[in-house]
Amino acid sequence: MIGRTIGRAFRDAFGHLGRAKTRHAVSFTVLVLSFLMAGLFLSLSNNLRARARTLSRDMAVIVYLKGAATPEERNAVEQRARLSPLVASIRSIGPEDAADRFIKEFPDLKDVLENLGGNPLPASIEATLNDATAPEAPVVRLIDEIRAMPGVEDIQFNRRWADRIRALGRLSDAVGLFIGGLLILISIAVVSGAIRLNILGRREEIDILHLVGATNGYIRSPFLLEGLILGAAGGATAAGLVSLAAHLFPLYLGQSLGALQDLIGFEPLTLVQFAGLVAGGGIAGLLGSLAALGRVFRS
Repeated sequence: MIGRTIGRAFRDAFGHLGRAKTRHAVSFTVLVLSFLMAGLFLSLSNNLRARARTLSRDMAVIVYLKGAATPEERNAVEQRARLSPLVASIRSIGPEDAADRFIKEFPDLKDVLENLGGNPLPASIEATLNDATAPEAPVVRLIDEIRAMPGVEDIQFNRRWADRIRALGRLSDAVGLFIGGLLILISIAVVSGAIRLNILGRREEIDILHLVGATNGYIRSPFLLEGLILGAAGGATAAGLVSLAAHLFPLYLGQSLGALQDLIGFEPLTLVQFAGLVAGGGIAGLLGSLAALGRVFRS
């Protein structure tokens, strides 16, 4: 008995979707756009977190030397860093090595470097830390000591870059949640309107079902399933489009961004995020159905 009731509800729900194709196409499109926007911000945030993890794995203090730094000054800096228990290894990089690395990491900027007529990149010393999660205060003290040494031009600590990138990731999540939330509210209203029209179009049939003793649950279940199916399909489509964008973006648009590609990029959604978009779409559709049923059955 229960199986037949559920089967009837699904048949009626798919029947509703098939009969009102234009209304449901509009609802479906709004749902897809809403969850696509949220999914793209999630994907962007995934990329930023991945970049931050890469920086954190190779936590290092990079000391840039002045062009006029003497070998003795370079050796003194290396010796001070090597004596610190925070430092795991030291690597000395000359201007030519720095230029080769720059061209390898940013091939689009090769012409810019060559057109300068000389190599502007300074020699540097990279001190890789023992523990990427160590407290920052001892590292800052080491940086301040080395910064005061002769021959030192500047110092970069990439943990701070990692923290900034993580902050950008959190900002992306917040913006995506805000914009996606507004669009999802609009999609709920659109779904509600489409299903409300379906209910009104079958008002006589619903009245007859009431007269023959059908329960409210029996009458309402196809409309609830209608919204649920429509929403889940919209969320699944949006998640699929986000995954497609994550794979196609580096091929067609990523190269045009040059050095910004590492920050403005898309990382594939995790399985939990993919399922979350599908479930979120289903919930949005279900809420739209509930709103429509509430308005119609109160009137």
